Amino acid sequence: MSTPTTPAKVRMVGLDLQENDDSRAIVEAIEEDNEGVAVSRMPGLVRVQCPQRLVINQASVERHLGRPWETQEFQLSIVSYFGHINDWDDDQVVVAWDH
Repeated sequence: MSTPTTPAKVRMVGLDLQENDDSRAIVEAIEEDNEGVAVSRMPGLVRVQCPQRLVINQASVERHLGRPWETQEFQLSIVSYFGHINDWDDDQVVVAWDH
């Protein structure tokens, strides 16, 4: 006799960003580069959520900003995050769950 299986719960990762011009470009880049992105806008704050893994690519942000952008500038926009920052280098920032 087999037991019914329940679907695995998908864990969301996400960011809360200040609402500003740079953050708008970051959100547009995230939407372009990630599947299943949900964006919630509140006064002064933008929440971005994605299942399991969220990638912010430096090249995509630069394209949306129309100027050079270093991933270290991300610190100026982020308010909080949920998940783990698995990678943060010159090319990208990755927020994901380790398991």
